[in-house]
Amino acid sequence: MARIKVDLHDVFNSSGGIESALRQAFEDAADTRIKEIEIIPGKGSGQLKRKVERFLQRPEIKAQIHYVKTDFKNHGRMFVYLS
Repeated sequence: MARIKVDLHDVFNSSGGIESALRQAFEDAADTRIKEIEIIPGKGSGQLKRKVERFLQRPEIKAQIHYVKTDFKNHGRMFVYLS
């Protein structure tokens, strides 16, 4: 199964860069009909993960999501499954 992978380590200092990377991932998934996006905010202090979770709660994004799963072996990685 194909998935889109978004590693946010490179853009963690740029709030606009984070949102841009996430939006691009959702657009790419819609264009290619891929149903799984892997987001890697990292383990760190959790601030980046909270930004990602707030992004996923937006109404226009939430409407596209079937469910979100955090990797039980690595809590610094999330899987978003699209409907």
